[in-house]
Amino acid sequence: MTPAVAAFATPDEPPGLRIVMVDDELVVVDKPSGMPSVPARTALDPPDVATVLAAGFGPLEAAHRLDRDTSGLLVLARSREVRGLLGRAFEAGRVGKRYLAVVEGSPPHDSGVIHLPLADDVDRPPRKRVDPILGRRATTRWRVLAEADSAGPSPRRMSLVELEPVTGRSHQLRVHLAWLGCPISGDRLYGRDANPPAPLALHAASIVFPHPRTGLPVSLVAAPPAGAVWRSFTMAAACGQRGNV
Repeated sequence: MTPAVAAFATPDEPPGLRIVMVDDELVVVDKPSGMPSVPARTALDPPDVATVLAAGFGPLEAAHRLDRDTSGLLVLARSREVRGLLGRAFEAGRVGKRYLAVVEGSPPHDSGVIHLPLADDVDRPPRKRVDPILGRRATTRWRVLAEADSAGPSPRRMSLVELEPVTGRSHQLRVHLAWLGCPISGDRLYGRDANPPAPLALHAASIVFPHPRTGLPVSLVAAPPAGAVWRSFTMAAACGQRGNV
């Protein structure tokens, strides 16, 4: 079935923010790492996606969230009614999301499912922690696509992993991969380096959802950023196949 995507004229794109789809109900963007997907908590935080786009599109509201450090596809509604319709689609599990991540080391298997409940880490906010007693249910499916050695004088084994969040808890993918022993490259909260030299290598690569007006499926993809950590995995990310590169 043909995705419900309309090719409308769009305002100039802000630096680093790519507009993927526009129609009367939605704006979908490819968000860069470092830009909040929802309004900032303090005046020191950078402006969120809706604020950045307000001059060109008017009021917008994110239908879901991406961590500030996560890049990739973000769906924004152009009215409260549409925001409600999209929210119900997410709650009913009618939205499919796929992420790509470059992680440190090699996962213990080719694929698997992680079931680990998550709760706030009250001693180290904004971190989350695995908590089988107080935590909320969190499930992630994962699959290794490729492995490679990083560049530089001290090469390290890295893996490209495809991720499907069955639930949508804050920091879920980051905590689950760290628990697996393979933290995401550039993760300053759950990785091995509190001051990583490169951005978080977590990218919302595809999303499929029912259009809030027509009900037809909207299927969108966005390639990972052009940063050095992704370069060794470009072909594997495109093909979705495992291999050593």
